[in-house]
Amino acid sequence: MTEQTDMIKLYSTRILALAADMPHVGRLANPNGSAMRRSPLCGSKVTVDVTLLDGRIVDFSQDVKACALGQAAASIAGYHMIGRTLAQVETARDELAAMLKGTGTVPAAPFDGFEILTPAVDYKNRHASILLALQATADACSIAAKTSKICK
Repeated sequence: MTEQTDMIKLYSTRILALAADMPHVGRLANPNGSAMRRSPLCGSKVTVDVTLLDGRIVDFSQDVKACALGQAAASIAGYHMIGRTLAQVETARDELAAMLKGTGTVPAAPFDGFEILTPAVDYKNRHASILLALQATADACSIAAKTSKICK
């Protein structure tokens, strides 16, 4: 494939649609956990707020400043975040990282949808941006657990 064809595949219509239709955008008024992650390579940044109850995310919001791939990944994550535990978020983060490295498969349910990002495996400079939403969410949940002792 030519480089131009690879880029078209990478930035597919579906990826751009996900980037444009991101759920849970903004900031929460009173989260019990917040975290920001930034990719030093490209400058992408994701800030996540969570509210946890009985160890599950009951409210979630994200402020995403990233490339289309990072936005698409945040969109996919956002659609599945409510009701998840820290362990589920960490598993999805680790599975996505392994998928991008080429050593694992697409994250399993309940985090369906990341297969759309498999063309990004060949673009290592985009991996950090793609991982930001799941990393920031895991961090926010960990912070909430330390403050409220309710996320296990």
